[in-house]
Parts: sequence; C-alpha cells; structure tokens
Amino acid sequence: MIFFGEASLRTAVQNFVEHYHSERNHQGLANRIICPEADHRGASGAIQRRQRLGGMLNYYYRDPA
Repeated sequence: MIFFGEASLRTAVQNFVEHYHSERNHQGLANRIICPEADHRGASGAIQRRQRLGGMLNYYYRDPA
C-alpha cells in the first residue's frame, strides 16, 4: 500500500483495527469474533460483503431476515 500523508495512514490503521476487532475470526477464541455485531448472526437472508482497504479486507455476513 502507498500512503499519501498522515491522514491516509490513520484511515488505513483505523479500518484495520475495526476489521480486527469486529469482523475477523480469532483462533485463540475458538474462531469467534471479539466484538460481534448482533444483527449479523442470522443463518438466513442474502449474503453480503463488506470491503475495507480497497478490497484487501473482506467480511461476509448474512442480512437479518
């Protein structure tokens, strides 16, 4: 990645931290998410994707039914 100034670096770090804490499974926690969003836990509904950092980080979830 190429950063153009401090603001773009801060934005990238903020996006990574959000992904790390609320979207990424952690092996040390039995593949659970640290702070899961309550509305994205359904087993039905259309599959959605949230992209961060231009598609480098992806999070897939189901819409609440």
